[in-house]
Amino acid sequence: MASVFTYDPNPPRVSSPWIQADDADSSSPGPGAAVTQTGLLSEYGVTRLEAEPQTGPIEYKLHLLLRSRRSYVYMSTVRQKRDRLHAQPGDVAALYSASPTPSSSSSQPRQERLQRLTTQLLWRLQQSSPYHASSSREVRIPKLSDGKGAGEPLDSCGTQMPGLEESRGALYEIGVADDGTLVGLSRDELDESVATLKNMAASLGCGVTVLRMVVVGDCEWVEIAEPLDGNAARKPAQVTKQDKLWVAEALITPNTEVQRSSKSLQDVQSHGRSRGTAPLQSSTSTTAPPGHAKSTTPQLRVTLTGPIASGKSSLLGTLSTGTLDNGRGKSRLSLLKHRHEMASGMTSSIAQEIIGYKERLIFNFSHRNIESWLDIHDYANNGRLVFMSDSGGHPRYRHTVFRGLMNWAPHWMVLCIAADDAEVTHDMASMLMDSADTDLVKAHLDLSLKLDVPLAIVITKLDLASKASLQKTMTKILAAIRDAKRIPKLLQPDQQPQDQLAEIPQADWNKVQNLVGNIAEQGGPLKHVPIVFTSVLKGVGVGLVHALLASLPLPGTPTTTPQTGSTEMEAQPEQPGDLFYIDDTFSLPRTFDDSPSHADGVIVSGHVRFGSFSVGQTIVVGPFSTGHGRVSASEDQSSPDERGSPMLNAVAAEHASSARVYDTPPDIAADEWPRGRIVSIRNLRLPVGTLEAGQVGSIGVVFEQIQSELTPLRSEAPQIRRGMVMATPPVDASGSEVALQAARGFTAEFEEDAAQFPPSGTTVNVLFGCVRGAARIVDVSTRRRGTAAASDVDEEAKSAGQVPGDRVTQVSVELIHSRKWAELGTSVIIMGNGSQDGSGLQGFVGKVTDVVS
Repeated sequence: MASVFTYDPNPPRVSSPWIQADDADSSSPGPGAAVTQTGLLSEYGVTRLEAEPQTGPIEYKLHLLLRSRRSYVYMSTVRQKRDRLHAQPGDVAALYSASPTPSSSSSQPRQERLQRLTTQLLWRLQQSSPYHASSSREVRIPKLSDGKGAGEPLDSCGTQMPGLEESRGALYEIGVADDGTLVGLSRDELDESVATLKNMAASLGCGVTVLRMVVVGDCEWVEIAEPLDGNAARKPAQVTKQDKLWVAEALITPNTEVQRSSKSLQDVQSHGRSRGTAPLQSSTSTTAPPGHAKSTTPQLRVTLTGPIASGKSSLLGTLSTGTLDNGRGKSRLSLLKHRHEMASGMTSSIAQEIIGYKERLIFNFSHRNIESWLDIHDYANNGRLVFMSDSGGHPRYRHTVFRGLMNWAPHWMVLCIAADDAEVTHDMASMLMDSADTDLVKAHLDLSLKLDVPLAIVITKLDLASKASLQKTMTKILAAIRDAKRIPKLLQPDQQPQDQLAEIPQADWNKVQNLVGNIAEQGGPLKHVPIVFTSVLKGVGVGLVHALLASLPLPGTPTTTPQTGSTEMEAQPEQPGDLFYIDDTFSLPRTFDDSPSHADGVIVSGHVRFGSFSVGQTIVVGPFSTGHGRVSASEDQSSPDERGSPMLNAVAAEHASSARVYDTPPDIAADEWPRGRIVSIRNLRLPVGTLEAGQVGSIGVVFEQIQSELTPLRSEAPQIRRGMVMATPPVDASGSEVALQAARGFTAEFEEDAAQFPPSGTTVNVLFGCVRGAARIVDVSTRRRGTAAASDVDEEAKSAGQVPGDRVTQVSVELIHSRKWAELGTSVIIMGNGSQDGSGLQGFVGKVTDVVS
């Protein structure tokens, strides 16, 4: 439960039992359309198939008829194996026992059989999917006609079940017994079985392709023919009919991406192609738009921050699971990823959870029908989803703080502060940091107030604080809020314990609604700071936090127009229409697209800055340095501080001294922005076809193979790293693509005085977007708002009687390791040479106003 998504990189492979192992390994099928292969059993060199596997994506079926099967008097394939379902020669009574058409009274058994068959197909499809999850969504089966009405159309496409978008499909061997005996069906019964399979697949949002039809024997049966002259006195005549026995193999695949199944089709067809059998017309069912096209449920991103022992993880655990704490970290156990976190009690990694709301209803893991994030999506549909990120509080793990505040671009920050902070801060700092002067509460509070993100404060551990300690802590908090020219809004709990909340208490809901109304009328979210008092040990104030998360105002849809404060800036000429910030990467073996023309894939997680991304869309990823993602040791993405060594250590100084000066823009490598294609998308683990602006998710991408005169054909995926972006190349007025320009440096504006910044030539750490790396300060200047930078602006300001608030500081920096994508108007943090208070959180917060390519 502590990750953006779950993934199994090695699902069972879809491999036809008709293909011998050596044939499958030696075959190298090329691209081509799916066709049906026909032939005789003698052409395949087999007499029976291996027994049906109990697990995996292969299913054997004698037939898929929704009626009683006719009685045969002779079947060449079952001479040694007769049962009571097949009539013996001369058994006249059996000839009349099976009606070729169902009666009206059998409509209910037909419906139940269709339900069971469809559920079985769903299970087989999930066997070849790398993603497994339960869901409360039921499979919708078309209602069959009862003989009195038309019923529902059987070929209508239903909604895809979660996870099927990434399934490699399932193989159905029709006319085959479970032990692999090739029994066969007459052609009319085979066609009827295939039609039933298409109906089953359509209800799951899938299509069917018949890959091969093989003649395995002969059959004979007797039908009753009515007199041609209509004379009822004459007895019905017995007509003997003969036909071939057929076995069919069908591949069922999701309808999300046609090209994705091409390799699976080629694998199971390769044996038939090698024998030169004549292709027939493809019997692929008509495709339809997949279910889960996109999630329309509003999403609120919230990052929990705060000092060590402030109760962030315990609060998130209580909110997401409904479990109250026992004083020893019980509520946060589901969030921890590492053993050392359990042993030390300190969170060192980022954990994420989602909580669903629909009016006052709460949907978390305390709900009896919720087992995964997918269930929360279902219940909170058209309500609200809150995506919450936890982070570490110890200065040693401060990179997780910045990652949560910058990489995930939260809509709101929730700062957790222990109510008894005034009593334990000195002892905690002395024990963990060898510095009793470190005030982590003030450091986190100052950083949170500097960022251009709405802030809410949760006072935790209310049960442990004395009145004097709580008063001292609140005095510090309120003073900092007022100094930042914001308005604190206190929300007092009713002191009633709240455990296993299914809905938000009405009193808490009313308090928060009044607060939200005041925020909307008086200055907006940035102007106000809600403060909630809680205790996850007793359950006090938990309902207020739920009410706050369910009601906090959402920001508007992001646009491509950059802003600095309240001023709009002109967009970059090469600004892409769709932009996705990459926060983390995961390997994606050749599961979704095994075409030889594509390299291994990769899964990237992050958020959509603006625009949208859809399955099948062509994108570019970068910027890479040289060699198509081959990064040298000096181009390591992590900064010195993130690797665990002190900031600006000897390694960083060596990089700074060896960094080149860009007098002219460097040539852009041809593979700086490699192209790829999106093969899967998940919106907070929910499989979707499109990821919209402002949504968080993971995207599976496969890349085209790169080959040049100097390098051979490579099948490995580019080494995507945190801090890169995914985009669609913009086009100019003529319709031609405009190359994206990575930044080798940028200029940012800050409110702080220029004298506080390190001098030119100093190496600093910069954080913007999802980038965290080393840079060198090139220039520091001061200017008046709305004017160009000038060295004598201070004298002009003094003579004009202007206050310091009318001036801004411009800082130009040069990236040391590699070029990055920098967007105008994005927030940036510059961290200087160490931290005076020992927290590692001191820095200058500004906005990017110019980019140097």
